[in-house]
Amino acid sequence: MWKPTQTGPSSPAPTPEPIRQTPAAPAIEPARPAASASTGEQATIGKGLFIKGEITGSESLYIDGKIEGTINLPGNRLTVGRNGQVNAAINAREIVVLGKVRGNVAATDRVDIRAEGSLTGDVAAARISIEDGAFFKGGIDIRKPEGKAAQATEVPKPVAV
Repeated sequence: MWKPTQTGPSSPAPTPEPIRQTPAAPAIEPARPAASASTGEQATIGKGLFIKGEITGSESLYIDGKIEGTINLPGNRLTVGRNGQVNAAINAREIVVLGKVRGNVAATDRVDIRAEGSLTGDVAAARISIEDGAFFKGGIDIRKPEGKAAQATEVPKPVAV
């Protein structure tokens, strides 16, 4: 206890509190287009590349360059970036257009044409989304998803008792 008449420290030196380490913040990865749910991988064609021919694969693809020919990515996503220019017939699970696409497009799930995107050609998909400001010229064929279409065509069998 400290008394006003005492000189010097009134109590022994306080013991320092132990240093506590703060947990490190989790590393934040830069935003990337979502990859395929089936493989977790995504390939990229940069804006300096030009490919003429057929592209097939089993992983998602992001295109920022120029492509001519056909693209076949069943079960995966194709994203055409802002700089991407594609002149091809496309077949994929999901197609996202941010750049320019010329050619017929078939998706087992969905086609998204974003505000800065342009698609000229016919679309066959279960779902389609066209944002304000996007350009689209062609026909649309809405198809039932494969799982639901198969269930709808099956005739229930009677159960024997």
